[in-house]
Amino acid sequence: MLTAKDVMTAKVFTVAPDDTVRNVATILTTHGVSAVPVVDGDRLVGIVSEGDLMRRAELGTAARPRSWWLDLFTDSATTAADYTKAHARHVDAVMTKNVVTVADDTPLADIANLLEKRRIKRVPVVRGDKLVGIVSRANLIRALATARDSQLAATAAGDSGIREEILGKLRREPWASVGAWDVTVTDGTVAFWGRYRTEEEQEASRVLAENTAGVRAVEDHRIPVEVYYGAT
Repeated sequence: MLTAKDVMTAKVFTVAPDDTVRNVATILTTHGVSAVPVVDGDRLVGIVSEGDLMRRAELGTAARPRSWWLDLFTDSATTAADYTKAHARHVDAVMTKNVVTVADDTPLADIANLLEKRRIKRVPVVRGDKLVGIVSRANLIRALATARDSQLAATAAGDSGIREEILGKLRREPWASVGAWDVTVTDGTVAFWGRYRTEEEQEASRVLAENTAGVRAVEDHRIPVEVYYGAT
């Protein structure tokens, strides 16, 4: 099972809390990264992303003054924070302080779920409070691109072993309606028989079989449930 330390970028460009916003912008553009962690020594204290630098006075993109009636619904603390973020010269005033992190032994599945749920593009990897790397969406895609074919082509215990593994996987899936009599395996070729309830189930079961060790090909002879029941 792959974890954060298997795919993370260990050499991470970082900045200090007292670094300048201009220096951060230079790092982002020079090195082609979209965010930099903020560290105090080795301790992670924040992160600055492109999004944190979008509303800046220098660019004329700072939030415009609100109309008086909108001010009625906006507290002064919010407007003051907006001003600081648009005009501050140092990192500690613009960085995101409550940083979502993962440990270096966090499974990639958990990281993918975290990135999707939080709608973020990257997550720092820490050991205690110490920054040890960063995992981005690009790291996950790179891991997918370089995955060894042998991971899917590992030797299985013959056709019967392949069949039992597929059936075991199907039993654990709530969408599967495939019965033991619906799967045969001959010389590594999996054949589905019988019927399927939805096209989505048909596709998912095919993908499940393709990702089973030892499978060479998948054949699908099933028919939709409505056709099955409509037969005369």
